[in-house]
Amino acid sequence: MSRQRSLEQERMQAAWQCINAVRNKAFASRYAQLARSAPADIQLNGLAQTVAFWRAKGKGESDNEHTVLYNNLQNWVKRQMRIQNSQSLLEWIMADTTTTPQYRRATREAIAFLQWLKRFAEAELSQEKTT
Repeated sequence: MSRQRSLEQERMQAAWQCINAVRNKAFASRYAQLARSAPADIQLNGLAQTVAFWRAKGKGESDNEHTVLYNNLQNWVKRQMRIQNSQSLLEWIMADTTTTPQYRRATREAIAFLQWLKRFAEAELSQEKTT
């Protein structure tokens, strides 16, 4: 049980660092909007389709919300799944050696991480304030 709590704390800390990194960027509000829908996007469309969409929308730009969110998720999932640094998350998903249980575990881990990212984005990046 302590390992689960520790993993939750790791997810929380990593998500917080991601939010702080985009806090003052021009695309912060668009990133927040994308982060809010990310867990549902993966549940509805699948991990592979969602990350492929983000990569396509990023169009190789290093400083937009899709690319940054893709990189945030990729860094977390690759670390948790112990994926070789030379492979991108999408390459790993498409590899012949990736098993269905590994893909499912990566999907669960992605959603768990993105839930924290969503919470922090709503709290820290939202421009709409309730009164």
